[in-house]
Amino acid sequence: MEPAIRLRPVGEDDLGWFRLLRTDADFCGLDWKGFSDPGEPARRFAENGFLGEKVSWLVVETVADEEAVALVQWHPAPFAGNGHWEIGIVVFPERRGQGFGWRAQALLCDYLFAHTPVQRIQAGTHPENVAEQKALVRAGFQLEGVIRSCDFRGGAWHDGLLYSRLRTDPAPDPT
Repeated sequence: MEPAIRLRPVGEDDLGWFRLLRTDADFCGLDWKGFSDPGEPARRFAENGFLGEKVSWLVVETVADEEAVALVQWHPAPFAGNGHWEIGIVVFPERRGQGFGWRAQALLCDYLFAHTPVQRIQAGTHPENVAEQKALVRAGFQLEGVIRSCDFRGGAWHDGLLYSRLRTDPAPDPT
């Protein structure tokens, strides 16, 4: 049986994870964009606790032992109009492949549908990230298509895949 998980706000003890997002390519995986300011997380935490209008983050933790296993985030989607979020996730390297990703993304969608009037939640991933593609489908997302040359990494432009989940789509049971 997979351990139960929950979402919680970012605490000061979590800032190390956010510094790793800016300094450790292995921690980020395919989403590594190069080094960035490792002091920014402390400033951001002091400003709004990682719950802001432009981008917000939550920690995913196991219920039984309160062990952090991932970070999830959401921000307004880049398409014009109202009622859209785009989400993202970083599952900690030692916790990948254990079912936390799809359940965390399903929980985040449930949270956003319950607390915001959003109609659409979307998520992008890399064509080579088959595990994330499967996780998104399991979390109730549907593949919408290929976004050509949307991601610059490793010195080259790469295609991406766009998935979405609507408020009216059936929700999976992440428990």
